[in-house]
Amino acid sequence: MDPGYSFEKLVQAYYDCRRHKRTTASALRFEQGLEHNLLALHEELESGSYRPGPSICFAISRPRPREVWASGFRDRVVHHLLYNQIMDRFHARFIADSCACIPGRGTLYAAERLEAKVRGQTQNWSRPGFYLKADLANFFVSIDKRVLWPLLMRHIPERWWRGLTKMVLFHDPRLDYELRGDAATLAAVPSHKRLTNASRYHGLPIGNLSSQFFANVLLNELDQHIKHRIGARHYTRYVDDMVLLHESAEWLNGALASINGFLPGLGLALNPRKTVLQPIHRGIDYVGHVIKPWRRVTRPRTLQSALARLEDMPAADVYASGNSYLGLARQASHSHHAQALLCRALLKRGHAIEGKHLTKAFRKAP
Repeated sequence: MDPGYSFEKLVQAYYDCRRHKRTTASALRFEQGLEHNLLALHEELESGSYRPGPSICFAISRPRPREVWASGFRDRVVHHLLYNQIMDRFHARFIADSCACIPGRGTLYAAERLEAKVRGQTQNWSRPGFYLKADLANFFVSIDKRVLWPLLMRHIPERWWRGLTKMVLFHDPRLDYELRGDAATLAAVPSHKRLTNASRYHGLPIGNLSSQFFANVLLNELDQHIKHRIGARHYTRYVDDMVLLHESAEWLNGALASINGFLPGLGLALNPRKTVLQPIHRGIDYVGHVIKPWRRVTRPRTLQSALARLEDMPAADVYASGNSYLGLARQASHSHHAQALLCRALLKRGHAIEGKHLTKAFRKAP
């Protein structure tokens, strides 16, 4: 056993894991026999007999059909245990513009970060500039674990934690899983985006904390290349969605060529259909926001999707979803129009609205 592991850390990992998930069926089952389950898991970790259990595979349709894999609750506790132990040593090496699955660096952080960079590049919209926006093709399915493993091992010298990392990384959920959900939605997921069709040692399951963290470790290599080899002053990335800014379109084309030359070494490639190079003043669509001169607004497609869902969803779901959409709209700097449309839709469904700032819906009277 490594002296860095303790039962107290396992308990903390459990509390982190159940946060926002306490009412799920798997969390409730684990909590019913909490003491027994935690002690059993602790003994397995101590003895080295721990092995990941079966996963659940299902598909979601929004914002597009996508395959999702959910590990069992006890395995997710182990993911949090590992993440809590090693995250700081990796986060300290990440650039400030690496967003997603990092405390305090969600979509709002990413949008505000890019908006600040746009203002810096254009000197507060007083001079022209260009942006290069790109993302990776089939990112999570394309990840080669054999490329990722040395990057992790480099900063995990402890033998026990290194062994646990290797077990989590190389565990193949396709060997033991249960298929759930709507078959039609699953069939709508393109075959090249399904983990079930990935080759051996390729692909991380979308839906696990460990997968998001491992993805950031891999893409940190790309971040370092862009910042220090290419010399991009204005750059930010959210998962596999990246934006570079510059006054010269030719310079950005050169940066694109350098990125395309670097990515094969990581086993990755850009999606050419989602690579965009345009003047900044046309607006940059990024993490659900559109950054335009002097304002940042909610992405129109996101707003229209929210309005359509509020109109058709079951009455019992409208209150929670409506307030969630209002919270999303408030993240934009110029969101009054979007909030007004959302509030109008909520009023039509019978809910009351906080009238002064249009920031909250109240439950429909019984």
